This record gives sequence, C-alpha cells and structure tokens, in this order.
Amino acid sequence: MSARETAVYTHGHHESVLRSHRWRTAANSAAYLIGELRPGTSVLDVGCGPGTITADLAELVAPGGRVTAVDAAQDVLEQAAEYVAQRGLAGAVTFAVADVHALDFPDDSFDVVHAHQVLQHVGDPVQALREMRRVCRPGGIVAARDADYAAMTWYPAEPGLDQWQGLYRRVARANGGEPDAGRRLLSWARAAGFTEVTSSATAWCYATPEETAWWSSLWADRTTASAYASRATGGGHATAAELSAIAEAWQRWGTAPDAWFSVLNGEILARA
Repeated sequence: MSARETAVYTHGHHESVLRSHRWRTAANSAAYLIGELRPGTSVLDVGCGPGTITADLAELVAPGGRVTAVDAAQDVLEQAAEYVAQRGLAGAVTFAVADVHALDFPDDSFDVVHAHQVLQHVGDPVQALREMRRVCRPGGIVAARDADYAAMTWYPAEPGLDQWQGLYRRVARANGGEPDAGRRLLSWARAAGFTEVTSSATAWCYATPEETAWWSSLWADRTTASAYASRATGGGHATAAELSAIAEAWQRWGTAPDAWFSVLNGEILARA
C-alpha cells in the first residue's frame, strides 16, 4: 500500500469543519505569500477546501492571472466553485479533483503553488512537496502553511482540552498524518530538494468573547459529530462518552470571560 493510500483526512467535511475553513482568508492565512503575487501570476491552490482563500488569491493576481484550485474531495470543490462564483470570479478559477502526491499537470505549469493546512494530512509530505515543485516553473514559489497541534496553547487551564490535544494528535497519526507539521515544513522542504527556503511562523489568536465562543463551539461539534469523532471511536482512541466530556470541556472553556487560544502555524516559501 502506498503512502497516499494510508493517509486519511482526519477532519472530514462536516459543517463544523467547513465553518472553520470558511473563516480563512488570504489576509489571515496566507499573508506570508501575498508579496509574491502580482497581476498575471498563475497559481495552483492545492487542497482548496471551500474556496475562501482561493477567491482571494484570484483577486490578488488579477488582471490576467489565473488560479487552478484542486482538492481530493469533489463535494467540497462544488462548494468552492459556488463561493467563487458568488464573488464574481468564476472565470478566473478552474477546479479539479487531484492527489497532491501525483498532480495531473505538466512540469513547470504554474508561477506559484500553494497549500494551506494540507501537508499535515498527507501520507508523504516530502513527495507532495516534490510534486508541487515539479509543477512550479523554475524560479517560481512553492508555499505551504500548516498548524502545529503540540504548540497550540490556551487560557484558562482546562483538563478536557489537554485530553483533546493528546487525542487529536493520536488520531491524526493513526490516520497517516503529522499533526505537528508546522515545525517540520522546513525540514520537509529540504528533503524534497529545495535549497532556497524562507521559513516563518504566524499565529491565529482567538481572544474576544465572540471569537472564543465560535472556536469552542465548532470544536465541541467537531468532537462529537464529524469524521474525526468517528475515527476517534472507530480506531479505539476514545469512547463516545469521553468525546462528549471533551466537547463539554470545550463549551466550558469558551464561556470563560478571559478565554484565549492561539494556534501556531509554520510557513515556508521555497524557490523552485
């Protein structure tokens, strides 16, 4: 069995997952890349999800630029296409189902190849980066950003969130992924053959009552109702009762008046 067949997208596409993904924009999730985008740039957006970052990228490379957006799941591509059309950008984006381990594009096809929160979920992130490099023109940019679950931190202390953090990392690794991907991006890029790599880190921070209520609610729902929940129980990592207790901990934490949560993300800009 190949690495690409052993990796499973841990989260799935439950509404609680897409609720988080739809919040993402180029400004809050790809700021490290924006300086490389100019009118006329051709972009491959790998693992585009519901298309919010994709649409922003299309606006940033207009006029004359074009974005090709790919994902492993057809249903989420349909949602992305609908969102891009609502933004008035349907003519600037092309969609296709694709496997990042074996991209169905010729060598040197794009100026920029971008992947946001993708490499943590694939069976062979080094091979994925090699493919992203192959389809990027010489001198172009391969950009990747991934969270690092072990580095996530919050206040106030909540034992149920400690249990969630450990459980999520076990489930993700059992599915063939690497939840602490952010810290590994630089090493993966070097293993893939890149010699010119700029590595950085930025964080999402949820600190207002509205933000912490949103973040805690989506994770409470994800813990009990998403594909992640099914994989946690199906893989013997947790019982349904344990997941319910973790979801309750998320809700408790989210109502704390001084609740604060930060997600560290590693980033790379690698010259092809």
